[in-house]
Amino acid sequence: MSMAGIILAIIAIIVVGFVGIASFLVGKSVQKKIQEKDLDAANGSAKNILIEAKKKAETVVKEATLSAQEKNHRYRSSVEKELKNRRAEIQKQEDRLLQREEALDRKDSAFERRESSLNRKEQKINREQQNLTTQQEEANSLIQKRQAEVERVSALTQTEARNLIIKETSEQLADEKARMVKESYYQAQTEADENAKNLIIEAIQQSSADVVSETTVSVVSLPNEDMKGRIIGREGRNIRTFETLTGIDLIIDDTPQAVVLSGFDPIRREVAKMTLEKLIKDGRIHPARIEEMVDKSRKELDERIQDIGEETLFDLGIHSMSPEMIKLVGQMNFKIFHGQNLLGHSVEVAKLAGAFASELGEDVTLAKRAGLLHDIGKAASNGVEGSHVQVGVDLAKKYHESPVVIDAIKGYEENHQPESIIAELVAVAGKIAISRPGAHSDSLESFVHRLDSLEKITDSFDEVQKSYAIQAGREIRVIAKPEEITDTQAIVLARKIKQKIETEMKYPGHIKVTVIREVRSVEYAR
Repeated sequence: MSMAGIILAIIAIIVVGFVGIASFLVGKSVQKKIQEKDLDAANGSAKNILIEAKKKAETVVKEATLSAQEKNHRYRSSVEKELKNRRAEIQKQEDRLLQREEALDRKDSAFERRESSLNRKEQKINREQQNLTTQQEEANSLIQKRQAEVERVSALTQTEARNLIIKETSEQLADEKARMVKESYYQAQTEADENAKNLIIEAIQQSSADVVSETTVSVVSLPNEDMKGRIIGREGRNIRTFETLTGIDLIIDDTPQAVVLSGFDPIRREVAKMTLEKLIKDGRIHPARIEEMVDKSRKELDERIQDIGEETLFDLGIHSMSPEMIKLVGQMNFKIFHGQNLLGHSVEVAKLAGAFASELGEDVTLAKRAGLLHDIGKAASNGVEGSHVQVGVDLAKKYHESPVVIDAIKGYEENHQPESIIAELVAVAGKIAISRPGAHSDSLESFVHRLDSLEKITDSFDEVQKSYAIQAGREIRVIAKPEEITDTQAIVLARKIKQKIETEMKYPGHIKVTVIREVRSVEYAR
């Protein structure tokens, strides 16, 4: 390329650059004018917007102000109303407090007045007490002076005078006391006797026990007199064997066609009787046969004893008893006590106790059981240490009898106090059973001793002149000294004698005490 071309190109570039700059400057001026025009329009629009916004703001402010004023008014009204209510409540409380304060002031005043009155009364009482103390001292002094003067005049001390007055008063009241004792005693005795008689009569009517009297001998009939020789045997060997094996004496005397078995053990005597009857029936009598029959009779008697015990329990309506105790009941049929069959006595006591229990609403079966077993110790007391009461208690405990039965057995122990009503009923039934005629027999020695003891007890009283035991010891007649007691005092004497007899003597049934006071006036005409 030539130089001229380059210069032309540079000139053309420069011209194009000036044209572009001029165009830019012209466009810039036009754009500026347009922008200024747009800016003016925007400013006008903004002013209008500000004016409208200012108007709306003023409207909103006015509305908010009105709403706030309205809320403030309502709130103020509510607060004022609450304050008013609180002021009213506070006023009421203040009124109540004022009223209570006034009431307390009034009570305080009343207490002050009462305290003042009590103080005045206390001072008055103290003064009166001082006066009374002074008067008491003066009275005591006067009494002492009077007592001294009385003792000087009467020549008696105060104690002697008091004893003398008591003695005279007691003697004066003795008749009145005796009369009161008589009335109350007879009234109570009449009522008790009537009730007791009705109960006892009804019980005795309901019980029907047979009276069985046993002795210490048994008689065996023989078919002929030749049998006596066969019983004796050659050189007496049969009779010796018989007595050795049975423990019973065989008495062969002049009684025709009979021999006597003598022994105090009824069971042994029964075995001997059964053995002898078997030997007589069999006809063969020799030592070996005797031994065989004795063993056989003992076994049969054991079975018979068991049967008797079971029949007795069945008749009385008693069940659930141990076999050993049933056997002891059966053995009582072969025991005697004071001449009376022990089983018969026990059955009678059982029936009486059952009748009493029925009338009183107690357990009838338990009462019969206690009555039947109250003397069970006597059935097993042979060869056993201790009294029959202790033996019976031990047996009852061993065979698990009830405490009521044990208490009834203990009832025959000295100084024992029954713990159950059934034990009391058994004791009463026992006394009735042994006190009826023919039920109880004593030896002559014990009978005489009882009569002598009865008269000695009665003669120990100073008012008694003489006493006599009559009616087999069931009544004591007392002849009183008429110059020492009155008729009414004789009642008191009879009661004292009765109490001393009950304390110092043991006896079946009851003893009647009769006090006789007789005054005789004797004059001789001359």
